[in-house]
Amino acid sequence: MTPDLSTPAGWLPVAFMALMGLSMLAYVILDGYDLGVGILLRRASDADKDTMIASIGPFWDANETWLVLGIGILLVAFPFAHGIILTALYLPVTLMLFGLILRGVAFDFRVKARDHHKPWWNRAFYAGSLLATLAQGGMLGFYIVGFEWRWESGVFALFTALALASGYALLGATWLIMKTEGALQALAVGWARKSLWLAAAGVAAISVVTPMVSSDIYNKWFSLPNALLLAPIPLMTAALFVVIQRSLTHLPASHDRWCWVPFACTVGIFILAFHGLAYSLFPYLVVQRITVWQAASATESLMIMFVGICIVLPVIIGYTIFAYRVFWGKARALSYY
Repeated sequence: MTPDLSTPAGWLPVAFMALMGLSMLAYVILDGYDLGVGILLRRASDADKDTMIASIGPFWDANETWLVLGIGILLVAFPFAHGIILTALYLPVTLMLFGLILRGVAFDFRVKARDHHKPWWNRAFYAGSLLATLAQGGMLGFYIVGFEWRWESGVFALFTALALASGYALLGATWLIMKTEGALQALAVGWARKSLWLAAAGVAAISVVTPMVSSDIYNKWFSLPNALLLAPIPLMTAALFVVIQRSLTHLPASHDRWCWVPFACTVGIFILAFHGLAYSLFPYLVVQRITVWQAASATESLMIMFVGICIVLPVIIGYTIFAYRVFWGKARALSYY
């Protein structure tokens, strides 16, 4: 039974779920493109590798703030669900953290190592980026199916891992199209074309499987008038994929003023996919097992934390916007002198 949303006990858990969703969406988009750049790193020349790293250098570390915020909200606002989710996903979470640590170490050491060691740190940055991405994709797959450990679930989780890697590669490639020029920009266009349709297949697979998990989710999407009201989500998603494909056919030969279009459309696809998934799963934090109200901490505790979030969140948003404003424009080769 849904609590009265006009009371703190009713709206506070929903507010924290929305804040957690916002944090995870921001993480997926912002850290997604720099993980994608890391995945693409092994395909570039040494000079291009430096430019690729320079394009994410001012942002990548701060981008992970959103992951910390999202997991922190899950821990303090929904401790019951936190225990269930992190227990079920213990192995992929461990692999993700190992990948993030590896890429963080590699990012710093690649610029300090001797010349003959630098390729090894480049490989480590690539491996850490790929490992973290595959782990996140696997977690997404198992979360959607409600942590049911069957072979079908394993196949689906493996596919979502590969599809998310392709989606992040698409984000990374379109980011490089926007941030670079010349030969590297042309390479990025080719990388984006290769990543596009596997990412599209991943979005389609999640869209098909999610309603099959539960009759409630199925009815949310396919009962009337919901089916008509929600039709713009898949239609807009398909349209954005077409726009990306068409824009890539004209880049980089077209005027550079439109180089932002593929990245903006890719971000739009991630937002629409996240919106559809959130609509499907709400009000559950664990599919068909735990609702947001059942998992929530005491109302008094949530109210104190809500005041803190109202102070901290604008600061995070503010310095994120400021950083992107300061370092906007084309990336240049790395220089440490």
